[in-house]
Amino acid sequence: MTRSGISGPGMLSGVIGWIRQTPWWAVGLIVLYVIVLVFVGAASHVAALFRSGLHPYPWAPQWLNLFWSSLTIFDSLAAALLVCGKRVGVDLTCGIMATDLAANWYATYGIQHTTLSTQSGLQRLTAFTLLVFLTGPFVRSRLRLVAT
Repeated sequence: MTRSGISGPGMLSGVIGWIRQTPWWAVGLIVLYVIVLVFVGAASHVAALFRSGLHPYPWAPQWLNLFWSSLTIFDSLAAALLVCGKRVGVDLTCGIMATDLAANWYATYGIQHTTLSTQSGLQRLTAFTLLVFLTGPFVRSRLRLVAT
């Protein structure tokens, strides 16, 4: 079963036309990925940048602060690619989640010397990363290869 989409000429149809050929469950997962990437990931990194610049976490080394700040761009890019139905959007999302989870686990255990049980943000990040890793290959396989 596929999802009905917007039809007709125009840019919007070209951007989200892939929805018509994609199973409803894959579209739903992509919507979830985009919501989390934009409204949780990018939004929190933008807020941190406005609040404290490129070094929002004084307890973390500069490279880690720069990595987290760079996610402002990468989260937004992955979301844009997903909205356009691009397979590379799923790939980038998996890469972002893997590196962000590794960085946060390092910060939790290696720098702050705390545990998963005391870090609710890390718990949510771990759960979402698992969701992306477990569903990403299935979502990716349902997106058509588009020659551009």
